[in-house]
Amino acid sequence: MRSTTVGEPINNYIEGTWVPSSGTESLPVEDPTTRDVLHRVPLSTAVDVDAAVRAAKTAFPGWRATPAVDRARVLFRLKALLEENLNDLSESLTREHGKPVAESKGEIRRGIENVEHACGIPTLMLGSTLEDVAPGVDCETIRQPLGVFAGITPYNFPVMIPLWFWPYAVATGNTYVLKPSEQDPITHQRIVDLAAEAGLPPGVLNVVHGDRDVVNALLQHPDITGVSFVGSSEVARSIYATAAASGKRVQAFGGAKNHMVVFPDADYDYVTDAVMSSIFASTGQRCLAGSIVIGIDDAYASIRDRVVDKASALRLGSGLDPNVDMGPVISAKHAERVRGFIDSGTAEGAKLLLDGRDASVSAYPNGHWVGPTVFDEVKSDMGVGREEIFGPVASFAHARSLDDALAMMHRNQYGNATSIFTSSGRTAREFRYHAGISMIGVNIGVAAPMAFFPFGGSRGSFYGDLKAQGQDAVEFFTDKRVVISRW
Repeated sequence: MRSTTVGEPINNYIEGTWVPSSGTESLPVEDPTTRDVLHRVPLSTAVDVDAAVRAAKTAFPGWRATPAVDRARVLFRLKALLEENLNDLSESLTREHGKPVAESKGEIRRGIENVEHACGIPTLMLGSTLEDVAPGVDCETIRQPLGVFAGITPYNFPVMIPLWFWPYAVATGNTYVLKPSEQDPITHQRIVDLAAEAGLPPGVLNVVHGDRDVVNALLQHPDITGVSFVGSSEVARSIYATAAASGKRVQAFGGAKNHMVVFPDADYDYVTDAVMSSIFASTGQRCLAGSIVIGIDDAYASIRDRVVDKASALRLGSGLDPNVDMGPVISAKHAERVRGFIDSGTAEGAKLLLDGRDASVSAYPNGHWVGPTVFDEVKSDMGVGREEIFGPVASFAHARSLDDALAMMHRNQYGNATSIFTSSGRTAREFRYHAGISMIGVNIGVAAPMAFFPFGGSRGSFYGDLKAQGQDAVEFFTDKRVVISRW
């Protein structure tokens, strides 16, 4: 994993300035297609975290006092700059993550939608009033910001997921400290520069790079009011417990094992395309990716065979090549993890119809390649039927009825997203009524809410109360004050 060109170190962003970390260690940020080192990311310390939090705390009173319309205008300018720089940002994202450029553009556009929605903060923060709740007494509610918030975000959507959080935080008058993934933090660095160009004052947004030491310092810092996290369920549960124990607000998004239920009355060609996109886009590295396809009666073999045919034709390669369908996974370690699940699936008795373990791309022999993989006859108690793989692995299971399919879903610990494919309104209604999952797709492969609706799972996929995006974001980053007045 050596490179002929070692990239320059990345700095932290504190009080409007890029500054070196006080840490002495760093990690390489690799292009997962070539393994070239693009940059090095510092392993910052609690000293760096404290400096960023102090900068945010100092900036808070002035930013809170800035009228909401003026805060919104900064975000309007940021939205325009993001759109102007979309192509360059997309190429940068593809280089450090590996996903095709078209998917990088889609990710950034989803992030822009959140900036756009946060621009409506003068309306979104409106309170309510009622005269004469008692003789001569009026009552009103107002929303007020709370102080310094922190975000800990993952590698799979390194642009979009930070934009789920900090635009809403700063729009509502708070200040922010972001800890991005150490695996692909480069593109969001450029977005921070664009935010400064848009007029975001020093100290309102700060960035500290690092690993779990930075995370722990954020969770333990007494001046941080709330924390947003996206990652595995195990870590999400730990972060929720630790941060909540110190009185912080928490929204902790965990893993997923998303089921897709197909009925015989569905349009099989449409379903096949939807399943392919859901499972194999972003090389399966997303929490909304389909994982288990449950075929009801005749739909089982029909969809399975179509998916195997299409998956076997997917083209692997550099995401910068417009003819490529699927890029690499993020790292050698993650590639081994995905291969390990494929190994365990075969050992547990699942039937391997398409094996991606030995995938390679001659032009990029050092890339982290895992090809599309399809399992048949998967049971709920198998590792491939139970655990989040986070890779390009499709599993097929057979059910006789909607009740059977729901029972399979409910045996799983996760509750992030699910989809049903049917032409029956009655079946779809029964499914959405009984699914018990937070994000439900009806004839939709990826049940991804738009920015003005809440995003987040249930059960083992989410720890907290208020979710990302929409009105939930406004409520998470503000407190409702009730004022009762007599004059």
